[in-house]
Amino acid sequence: MQKDSNSGAPGTPSPRLRRRRGSNEVPGEVVKANGAHLLVDDRDKYRSMLIRLYSTLWMIGGFAFIIYMGHLYIWAMVVVIQIFMAKELFNLLRKAHEDKQLPGFRLLNWHFFLTAMLYVYGRILSQRLVNTVTSDKFLYKLVSRFIKYHMVTCYFLYIAGFMWFILTLKKRRYKYQFGQYAWTHMILIVVFTQSSFTVANIFEGIFWFLLPASLIVINDIAAYIFGFFFGKTPLIKLSPKKTWEGFIGASVTTIISAFLLANIFGRFRWLTCPRKDLSVGWIDCDPGPLFKPDYFTVPEWFPAWFPWREISVLPVQWHAVWLGLFASIIAPFGGFFASGFKRAFKIKDFGDSIPGHGGMTDRMDCQMVMAVFAYIYHQSFVAPQNLSVEMILDQIIMNLTFEEQQVLYLKLGQIIQDKMFGES
Repeated sequence: MQKDSNSGAPGTPSPRLRRRRGSNEVPGEVVKANGAHLLVDDRDKYRSMLIRLYSTLWMIGGFAFIIYMGHLYIWAMVVVIQIFMAKELFNLLRKAHEDKQLPGFRLLNWHFFLTAMLYVYGRILSQRLVNTVTSDKFLYKLVSRFIKYHMVTCYFLYIAGFMWFILTLKKRRYKYQFGQYAWTHMILIVVFTQSSFTVANIFEGIFWFLLPASLIVINDIAAYIFGFFFGKTPLIKLSPKKTWEGFIGASVTTIISAFLLANIFGRFRWLTCPRKDLSVGWIDCDPGPLFKPDYFTVPEWFPAWFPWREISVLPVQWHAVWLGLFASIIAPFGGFFASGFKRAFKIKDFGDSIPGHGGMTDRMDCQMVMAVFAYIYHQSFVAPQNLSVEMILDQIIMNLTFEEQQVLYLKLGQIIQDKMFGES
C-alpha cells in the first residue's frame, strides 16, 4: 500500500502553520489560487464577507465621530492605534518560556515605546503647545523649560533603558535578548517614523489626514468587491487572493473618488483650517486659493439631460488626483509587504482585535505608506515655501523667552517709528 506523500516518517512531527487565535480565515498557504475560480462561487466566503462588513461599518461610524470631535481627538486615536500596533508586533517574536526567565524584560519594550512617543510628539507639537499656554505666564515658562530640555530628557530616558537592558542580560539568554532589543527598535522606527507624518498631516488641516485615509479605505473595499465578484487572474504570489480585476477596478474607483471627495471635504473649514494650538474649540480661517472654487461653463454640445450648466472645481481636486493615483497603485505594496512578512513568520494575521480584518497592523499597513506620501506631497507642492508673518511669529514664540520677546517688540517699534519719521 502506497503511503500518502504528505505523511512524514514515524515520530517526525509534521510542520504546522502558526495561526492567531480568533482569526476566521485559514492561512494563505492553504488557500487555492484563484485561477478560473470566482470567489463569489465560494459559499464559505459569504460568512467572512458579512463579518468583515459588520466590523467595517462600526469602524467607519467611530471614525466619523472622532473626525467630528476634532484634531486633538484624532491625535488620541492615532496614539491608541500605535499602542495596538506595538503590542501586536512585540508579541510576534515573543517566547513565553524565555520571558518567564526574564522578569521585567517586557516592561523594557514599553519604556522604549514611551520614550519614543515623548520624543516624536514633543518635536511635532512643541510649537502648538507653546501657542496654547501663551496667556498663562507660569505655564508658558514651564512649557518653555520642557521644550528647551526636551531632547536631553529623551536622551537620558533612552540611556536609562539601554543600561536597564545591559543589567538584565542573562547567560544562555543573550541571543533572545539581543534579538528582542533589535526587534523593539525596528518596531519603533516602523510605528513612530511613519505615524508621526500622520499626526503632522492632522494639524496641517484634517483634510490632509482624512482624504488620504479615506482613499485607502475606498481602495481596499473596492478591491475586495471587484475581486469577490469578478476576480479570476492572480495579481501577486505573496497574496493569492488579490486579483488583477480587483486591482484595476479599485484603482479606477479610487481615482474618481479622490476627485469627488476633495470637492466635498474642501468646502468645510473645520477640515481645511490648520490647528495652531492644542485647544478643542471651533476654528475658522481663510481657506486659501486651493479651497476657493473655479467655475467652468458646460459646453453646449453636452446632453440636455445633464443637470448642471456650470461646474465648480476646487484647485485642490487636481492635487487629490495624485493622491488617488498613489493610493491605488503604490500604497497597496504596503499590504503586499505585510503579506510577505506574515508568510515569513507563518501567521495569518498580526492579531485578532478587529473581527474579519485581523489585527490593527493588518489595517494600517497601507495607511502608513500613504501618510508619509501625503505629508511629503503637501510640504513639496502645497505648503508655501517662502517665509510668512505667521511662520516668523511661530519661531519667535517658540524660541524666544518672554523677556526677549519684549526686547524685540521695543526694537521693532523703534525701527518702524524711525522709518515713519524718515518717510515724512
